[in-house]
Amino acid sequence: MTLSVDLFYSFRSPYSYLALPRTLKLVEEYDLAVNLRPVYPIAVRVPGFFKKASPNFIRYVVLDSTRVAQHEGIPFRFPRPDPIVQDMTTLDVATEQPYIHRLTRLGAMAQLEGRSLAFTDAIARVLWDGSVAGWNEGDHLARATAAAGFDLAAMDEAISADPDRYERVIAENEKDHAASGHWGVPTFVFENEPFFGQDRIDLLVWRMVAKGLTKR
Repeated sequence: MTLSVDLFYSFRSPYSYLALPRTLKLVEEYDLAVNLRPVYPIAVRVPGFFKKASPNFIRYVVLDSTRVAQHEGIPFRFPRPDPIVQDMTTLDVATEQPYIHRLTRLGAMAQLEGRSLAFTDAIARVLWDGSVAGWNEGDHLARATAAAGFDLAAMDEAISADPDRYERVIAENEKDHAASGHWGVPTFVFENEPFFGQDRIDLLVWRMVAKGLTKR
């Protein structure tokens, strides 16, 4: 029997991106369905979060995510531009967020089609693997989505016609994410049990094997 796990994912989170290679390997190796469910970054979900956090928070995330990528051999560089419009001196988050709204709604649309993991992997590479500067310009996103079997122009058009439909998907994802018992990303949720972080995948697999997870 195919087991299923939810993955709550943010397009701004370096650890969400770093979890993808291992997640894809799990799906390839095990009889497992991963339901990737995009949520907005904590900068949007929790207004003022970064102003309340320790001054060391951002510095540590940059240090740690970079070394995790090096250790795992994952191509990595922080996106240019940042998916969140934020003044990194004052830590003020802009009211208008064109990048993250677009990315997350696109992810929600792919979720509705049951293909959000493939879509997100394609898009995340453009943002995070360091091969592209100006990921929001030119045809970078269009080429990535096409490689994953999507039509970016058609997706953007559908979302523009009914943005509330996709906002409702995101809101439901955020509701279920919070109900799981955790707030961070990436969070895997299996049978109502949260596993936070790309470094908890081994623990997740251990739990799923005990519940009947089998190799393909």
